[in-house]
Amino acid sequence: MPRLASDGEFHGPSIDEFFPEILFTVAGIPVHRIHLVQLLSVIVVVLLLVLGTRRMKVVPGRFQSVVEMGLDFVRGGIAHDLLGRKDGNRFLPILTTIFFMTLFMNITGIIPFLNIAGTSIAAVPLTLALVSYVTFIYAGIKKSPGGFFKNALFPSGVPWPVYFIVTPIEFLSTFIIRPVTLMLRLLMNMVVGHMLLVLCFAATQFFFFTAGGGWAALGIGTLAFGGAFTLFEILVAVLQAYVFTVLTAVYIQLAVAEEH
Repeated sequence: MPRLASDGEFHGPSIDEFFPEILFTVAGIPVHRIHLVQLLSVIVVVLLLVLGTRRMKVVPGRFQSVVEMGLDFVRGGIAHDLLGRKDGNRFLPILTTIFFMTLFMNITGIIPFLNIAGTSIAAVPLTLALVSYVTFIYAGIKKSPGGFFKNALFPSGVPWPVYFIVTPIEFLSTFIIRPVTLMLRLLMNMVVGHMLLVLCFAATQFFFFTAGGGWAALGIGTLAFGGAFTLFEILVAVLQAYVFTVLTAVYIQLAVAEEH
């Protein structure tokens, strides 16, 4: 969180928020607060899915019902809707993992005492984007071992001289821009959301407890904005998990289509 300078002036959040102090090392690998948030997210996801599906009943209880709703949302609303039942079931495990990992690492940004998304540093969005990218290429090669790259880079019906222009564009858009935009879309949304929340609540603290007097009225305003942005961040956390998973499914669908 941003700190007040010795002169009592307010200093807003900076990019240093995402390079926190190293707490300890494990086998020579530095570990900081965001790493612990990421580890906690993984543990919570695994526990929820294991406990929610371990002893499933015909008449589910509340906990099982919530877990089933989440799983059915990915299965019916994303996998089967975009890929069909056969391919949807094939890639359902990877889509489910991407959705829940992204969702839970996003949502830590608004949980008290955690206050930062596990996806707000590049490593996690990059890893998820690479998983999506590798799955897309695997699906295409599996569907058409000899024609996947040919169809992707040399679309049919194009005069051959035009391939000198089309092929580099197709290569950049399909194999470079897709994973990069997947990563940046998720990363930037989480970074900006964190900065806005920290700015609002740090300003509230400053107006109430440091500036005092009539400035407290501004603190009420920043507190209200902070509450509104918190609700908005919940929406963004869910939406970004959904968008990331949908785009992964769309790329897989393009790879397994007869022509793409």
